[in-house]
Amino acid sequence: MIDYMLKTSDITKTFRKADALRNVSITIESGKIYGLIGSNGAGKSTLMRIIAGLSFPTSGKMELFGKESPKDIQAERKRIGCMIESPSVNLSLSAKENIRYHRVLRGISNEEIEDELIQLVGLGDTGKKQVKDFSLGMKQRLGIAVSLINNPELLILDEPINGLDPIGVKEIRVLLKKLCEERHITVIISSHNLPELYQVATDYIIIHDGEIKQTLTLEELENKCQRHLLIECENPEDLLVILETELGTTNYKIMPDKTIKLYSYVDDKKKVAKTIFENGIIATNFSVEGDTLENYFISVIGGEKND
Repeated sequence: MIDYMLKTSDITKTFRKADALRNVSITIESGKIYGLIGSNGAGKSTLMRIIAGLSFPTSGKMELFGKESPKDIQAERKRIGCMIESPSVNLSLSAKENIRYHRVLRGISNEEIEDELIQLVGLGDTGKKQVKDFSLGMKQRLGIAVSLINNPELLILDEPINGLDPIGVKEIRVLLKKLCEERHITVIISSHNLPELYQVATDYIIIHDGEIKQTLTLEELENKCQRHLLIECENPEDLLVILETELGTTNYKIMPDKTIKLYSYVDDKKKVAKTIFENGIIATNFSVEGDTLENYFISVIGGEKND
C-alpha cells in the first residue's frame, strides 16, 4: 500500500541553460503540513508549478496518488488545490461572487459550497463588499477558499503569508491547521521565512539554489535549535549518574555518538563543568549549542541569505 500522495525523483528544470531545480527528490505523506522554505529565487514556485501541472520538468519523474504516467498524473491533479504566486480573484466582485465564478467555471453544481467556503475562511460577514476593498489577509483567505472548491486532498500554497501583518499571519495559520486537522487536507506551503512557518508546519523541506538541502520534522527542527550543553567524555554512563544525583536533572538526551545534550543549566555552565570535574569526569567536549530558527536556516543553506 502506498503511504504517500506525492513523490518526485531527481526532478530538474532548466531555463535557458540554467537549472531552476536540480535533482529534486521529495516525498509528501498524507495528513501533514509541509513547509517549503527557501530564499527568494530558491526554486520554491518552480517546484510547486511542476506539481500543479503549470510547468513541466526537463528531466526526472513524479508520482501522484500512486500514478506515474503523464496522462494519469494529469487526471489525478483534480485532487489538488493550489494558489501559486497570487490569489486568482476578481477585485470588482464580492467574495461569494468570486467563489461562484470559479465553481461554475469548474462545472461544480453544488451551490451550497459557496457559503460553506465563505464561512470556512472567515469571510462570512463581508456581504457584497468588493474584493478590492479587502485587506491583504482577507484576499489571501479568499484565494485559499477558491483553491478549495474542488475539495482537494492536497493543497499547494505559494507564500500565502508573505507581506501579511501579525494578525493576517495568525488567521492563515489557524485556517491551515483547521484544514489539516478537520478536513484531513495535506498542505504544502512555501515561504522564505522559517520563523513564520514554525508555528504551522509539521515537516520542513529546505531548498536553496534549486537543490533540496534538508528535510526534517518539527521535532527534529526543535532539537537542532534548542539551546543545550553538548558534553562528550570517555564514560558517558558515569556522567549520567552525576547529572541525576549531583545536579538533580534528567533533562538530557543521549545521542547515537554517545555525546550528551543537557537542556538544563544552559545559563549556568560553570556549575555543570565544576560538578563533573569534581566527580572525576574529564570532558573532551563541553560547549553551548543550538541556535535561532533563522540562523539555523542560514547555516543549512551555506551561510548565505538572499532577500
